[in-house]
Amino acid sequence: MPRPPLAQNRTMTILNAAKAGGYAVPGMCCYNIESIIATVRAAEAAHSPAMVLLFPWAIQYAGDALVKAAAEAAHSASVPVSLHLDHCQTPELVRRAADIEDGFDSIMCDMSHYEKEENLRLTAELVAYCHERGIAAEAEPGRIEGGEDGVAETADLEGLLTTPEEAEEFVATGIDMLAPAFGNVHGEYGPRGIQLEYDRLQAINERVGEKVRLVLHGADPFDEGIFRKCMAGGVTKVNINKGMNKHYARVQEVMKGKPLTSVIEAGTNEMQKAIEQYMHWLGSAGKA
Repeated sequence: MPRPPLAQNRTMTILNAAKAGGYAVPGMCCYNIESIIATVRAAEAAHSPAMVLLFPWAIQYAGDALVKAAAEAAHSASVPVSLHLDHCQTPELVRRAADIEDGFDSIMCDMSHYEKEENLRLTAELVAYCHERGIAAEAEPGRIEGGEDGVAETADLEGLLTTPEEAEEFVATGIDMLAPAFGNVHGEYGPRGIQLEYDRLQAINERVGEKVRLVLHGADPFDEGIFRKCMAGGVTKVNINKGMNKHYARVQEVMKGKPLTSVIEAGTNEMQKAIEQYMHWLGSAGKA
């Protein structure tokens, strides 16, 4: 299905509606066709918008194949579902992904492993490249601590919290979505537990929330109460990884030795249930 022009971008249409409606949309981190299908089925069952998220690993592993399959599944859904590339960490890979015909609706140009000035310069360059192709762009001011499966390892880099001033500088690059660092962590939160700076998030939202949509990373261990506080701070896109994928891993373990098709189907069903729960927590259920 042809990619619409930037003014009708699928991702931004979904997130702008969420902003207007006071809810958030789940962005499901998918590694295989089962999780992609589970996301689309959950969206249709819950009458919810959704986003399918792939990592650059999907391209490195399967070329355009998984991207094309995900785009077909997302764009042929009976409810709004967009396809997003998360944490694309090299300029070459951003351009490679943006050039996949009728593939991604949005790309995270994640240059957060560079120093700030270089991050800003590269982000502006890549946002323009994406926009020319009708693709919306996300960036990360500061640096969200930790690492994630399928993303180049950044766990050894120090986390840097986002300031409202930095958020404004990144908005000036032309981005459409901003992923602030306010105590959220990729992967495990460790002994200190979850310590989010909601005042920082609110200050960022007050400064740039009308210009860009805010994205929450590192949300896997969060409950409905935490999501609600983040949404009150302007978040409209919530990335979920293990909160979905752990259910597939559990089914594989429990059904070891069973026919592969039954394992795949059961795993897909369990992921779908988990996604629908997130849709209810985030308030997106019934909004499509």
